Amino acid sequence: MNPARTRFPRASAPPPYAGGVDGPADGWHRIGPQTGVAVELAPGDRLTLLDPCGEQVSDLYLVRSDDVAEQFSSGRTTDFGNSIYVSTGSMLWSNRSGILAEVVDDTVGVHDLTLTPCSQATFDVLYPEFDGAPHPSCFANIVGALEPYGVDADRVGVTLNVFMDVWTDERGELHIDPPPTRPGDRFTIEAREPLVAAVTACSAEKSNNGRCTPIDYRVDAAPR
Repeated sequence: MNPARTRFPRASAPPPYAGGVDGPADGWHRIGPQTGVAVELAPGDRLTLLDPCGEQVSDLYLVRSDDVAEQFSSGRTTDFGNSIYVSTGSMLWSNRSGILAEVVDDTVGVHDLTLTPCSQATFDVLYPEFDGAPHPSCFANIVGALEPYGVDADRVGVTLNVFMDVWTDERGELHIDPPPTRPGDRFTIEAREPLVAAVTACSAEKSNNGRCTPIDYRVDAAPR
């Protein structure tokens, strides 16, 4: 079992949510299955990612909008947080050891900092049943979302895999369990710097209990 489940136990059901399978609630936006978007955030803005159907991962990658060479670092986030797990109160650090954002709300407590975003190579190597056929991927969706901002594909590193349940056993072997999300579960960050957030509804069937569904999101602007 993933130790994050005991490190960040859930106390209650997710808050009510008026959206669902048919569409997002008012004030929310929908990321279709196996797609991604770019979201601009000013300092103090809050970005909430919500799973409207349950058992769906969302890959999140951050870059500074005023200097895109400064990007999210899972390694720095692990180093400075002294943990491979993040939840409410965790800081998300950059490759230049700056704080890009803070996690300010989390109804799940299970997220991953270890695995790279799925790519075409992921499906070529780990999904032999697809026989090398083209497949949507989080990597391609992140690259496409960030390309207008001048972010080169080779600069995109390990994402924060929101709602992804990855853990290791006593031999160090990785296990990926279905996301423990229920409809309405959510994860919120507050920007500390001007950011572009690339957000996906993950494309990898095995990470999402065999099916890929949407992710909803909302930006709450800081008082100006």
